[in-house]
Amino acid sequence: MAGRVFITGDTHGPSEIRRLNTTFAIGDALDENDYLIVCGDFGLVWADRSKYAYWLRWLEKKPFTTLFIDGNHENFDMLDSMEEQRWHGGLVHRVNDSVVHLMRGQVFDIAGRTFFCMGGARSVDKARRTPHKSWWPQEMPSADERAAAREALERRGWRIDYVLTHCAAGNVQYRLNPTYENDDLTRFLSEVERRLEYRHWFFGHYHEDRTIGERQTAVFEDVIEIVPSDGGDTMHRAFDSSRP
Repeated sequence: MAGRVFITGDTHGPSEIRRLNTTFAIGDALDENDYLIVCGDFGLVWADRSKYAYWLRWLEKKPFTTLFIDGNHENFDMLDSMEEQRWHGGLVHRVNDSVVHLMRGQVFDIAGRTFFCMGGARSVDKARRTPHKSWWPQEMPSADERAAAREALERRGWRIDYVLTHCAAGNVQYRLNPTYENDDLTRFLSEVERRLEYRHWFFGHYHEDRTIGERQTAVFEDVIEIVPSDGGDTMHRAFDSSRP
């Protein structure tokens, strides 16, 4: 039996990961073949300090598997130092036995569905941050990473079930807020959005829970389960942040 898949938004390390005690209480009834996927700004691979280690151990003890794409607020020096492994059809960094970083531009086969993952985003506050301490130049995917992503999608015939990114495609970002500026990544994601056949696209970054059109969802505190069906998958909110 295929596992269950849940999607949530930025957890921002120790400051907000604890919300999963409430928003993902269902996780205690799952197993290692069930997945919680964080759409960037995971924030626990950040520094060799006890508070980060504590929450990584906390996740490791949970029965489910935690997957995350990178956002713009990650320690990319630490991530890049990890050994690359192949997992479910794509490249990953294994943080511990049950926490896995889904690398950029990869396609994964998870619970009977395909997922294209493209982390990264541009920090608008980088002028106030310290390079390689609170900001990393690797936050934006390189031209090589974007080319590798196109090749991965080409191998799949530009047909994917689900897309997971941190920021939105430029055309979708405009609908969130017309004042947001485009960059190389949002333009690339707009290209992907035009060319790709997909069921649904989830992204984090904007700190809001909101559906854009029929196939795009900004996710932050909500936890959304993908419920598979031969007649068409449905999305079910395991936790809805708008509830009182």
